[in-house]
This record gives sequence, structure tokens and C-alpha cells, in this order.
Amino acid sequence: MQVENSVGSDRSTYAPVILAGLLLGIGQGGFFDGIVLHQLLQWHHMFTSVVTEDTVKGLEINNLGDGLFHAFDWVMTIAGTIALWRAGSRPDSVWSTGAFVGSILMGFGLFNLVEGIIDHHILQIHHVKAGANQLAWDLGFLAIGLALIVIGSLLVQRASSQPAANT
Repeated sequence: MQVENSVGSDRSTYAPVILAGLLLGIGQGGFFDGIVLHQLLQWHHMFTSVVTEDTVKGLEINNLGDGLFHAFDWVMTIAGTIALWRAGSRPDSVWSTGAFVGSILMGFGLFNLVEGIIDHHILQIHHVKAGANQLAWDLGFLAIGLALIVIGSLLVQRASSQPAANT
């Protein structure tokens, strides 16, 4: 979002900080999913629905899938860090805690929506928690993602509607 700054006709923008927050939010959303749901709770792995007679082969497939998943999360986090660093070198970047936190929430929610729709519903390679209520768990995952996007959007809108004071 562009806003006129206090200097006059120069333009200030929240966009670099928002981009950094979105990328960091996507990475952190993936890390949360992978660490909490895959490893700590052990509700699923990336390829839980892949059935094999060999348990070692199944473990290898799921470790590879989880590793690729975490590599994506790591790349998104690095990209977000680079974007944040670059935003810091731009004189037109507006530093706003509300816009930054809001965009992180939006990225986290975007991760949930995209990963949930693709992996849980389209490809069905795993579900949040397989079993009798798996559809409810999968829909809840999507609802949390949507809620995070809405809350994050409201924070970004609120921040960007205020004068650029680098808050």
C-alpha cells in the first residue's frame, strides 16, 4: 500500500515489509505444521496415505516427504529474511509492527489454505488427523487458515490506513 509520507510528494510503501511478512508466515506455518503435527503429535506425515508392506520403506518415504516439506519451509523463511533485509535498505519502506505481524498471520493462513486444499482434499496424500472425524479436522485446518488471513488482513489494513510514521 502506498501512502504519502511527511516529506511531501515522496511516496512511502508498506509493500516490502508485507512481502517479507508473507514469506516468513508461509515458512513458519509450514514449520509449525511439520514440527507440531508431523513430529510432536505424530498425527500424520507428508505421505501418510502411501501404503507399503515394508514398514522401513514406508518410514523412508515419509522421512523423505517430511524432509522436502521442511526444505520448502526453510527456503520460504530464508526468502522472507532476505526480503526483510532488503526492505530495511529501502528509504521508502514503512516499518509498521501491525503490517508486519498482520502479513505474517496472512502468510501462515495462506500456507494452511493452500497446503490443506492441495494435500488434504485434492491429492489426499494425508489428512490432519486420519480417522472417523478426518473431514472435520481437515475443514478446521482450513478454517484456521482463513481466520488467520482475515485477522492478518485487518491488521495490515489498520496499519496502512494510518499515516506513515514507521510504527
